[in-house]
Amino acid sequence: MKVGVLALQGAFARHGAVLTRLGATAVEVRTPEALAGVDALVIPGGESTTTSMLLEWSGLADPIGERLADGLPVLGTCAGMILLSTRILDGRQDQVALGAVDLDVRRNGYGRQIDSFEADLAVAGLDRPFHGVFIRAPVVERVGEGVEVLATIDGQPVLCRQGPTLVAAFHPELAEDDRIHREFLNRAFTGA
Repeated sequence: MKVGVLALQGAFARHGAVLTRLGATAVEVRTPEALAGVDALVIPGGESTTTSMLLEWSGLADPIGERLADGLPVLGTCAGMILLSTRILDGRQDQVALGAVDLDVRRNGYGRQIDSFEADLAVAGLDRPFHGVFIRAPVVERVGEGVEVLATIDGQPVLCRQGPTLVAAFHPELAEDDRIHREFLNRAFTGA
């Protein structure tokens, strides 16, 4: 199984290491040609407006949108969650919202860098809590029909799934725990 990791900025190498450890072939995606050869995609954290501009500059925005419309499994973390949402409430007017999951999100909703935090999360389907690392994390302000909320903090969704798309407001690649990535791969490649 070939899993692309959008490698324009952010912790793409950390995601690649987790995927490789789980037996996937991790491919750094920087061009439409690299995207064409993958069976699933990870959109990592970083700065969402910068990633949006880099998607346009690299020619990846439209091809990613087309692959998502065709059912490409995708995991988006932090900025990836923002970019995969339907609506970015406080983004730039030209910022890409790929619309793969029916969410409205607010960038840096938990505050600035100094307000970053960690929390143990009860995640649906996992046997024990998952340690979430939240860095300038987005806040989900609206959850659409068909979106499954898998984890919350104080009632706010922080892990959601819709079809083949899994999004997290936190950074699972920074935890010493591969269960979020494992769940993504299991659903992407077995439908389980």
